[in-house]
Amino acid sequence: MSASAADIADGSAGDPARIASLTAPTIADFERMADDAFAALPQEFRDMCAGVVIRVMDFPDEDTMRTMDCETPFDLLGLFHGLGLAQGGAFQHTGQFPNQVFLYRRPILDYWAEHEETLGDIVTHVLVHEIGHHFGLSDDDMEAIEAAADAT
Repeated sequence: MSASAADIADGSAGDPARIASLTAPTIADFERMADDAFAALPQEFRDMCAGVVIRVMDFPDEDTMRTMDCETPFDLLGLFHGLGLAQGGAFQHTGQFPNQVFLYRRPILDYWAEHEETLGDIVTHVLVHEIGHHFGLSDDDMEAIEAAADAT
């Protein structure tokens, strides 16, 4: 991750002159943030995620927007796509795509610009929330996982 993207992710951008020189994190920067966020999750949670693919895209595609009844491409920060464990998705069937978590860079950046959280915290939150759908977890369960990640 570039120095400016790392500063953005953890909120340590510094003085106004430094902030003025920062650039928006790229898709590759987001992929690294997602990898870092995933690595910080509790080991037992990561072990249960075997086979889940994390993908970063600027926006959801047209089919996703239509299926999710989105008014704008900024309506979704992330999405779990596949069969969750709660729906019998523990085993991959012939011809089935792997379970995937999509993180949408531009909507996440837009959300970040309007809130006080660090970008890294937002990426972690979206990642945990979407993976949580894979497991059929409650919001309380997902908050506990995020808190465990923050403790590391």
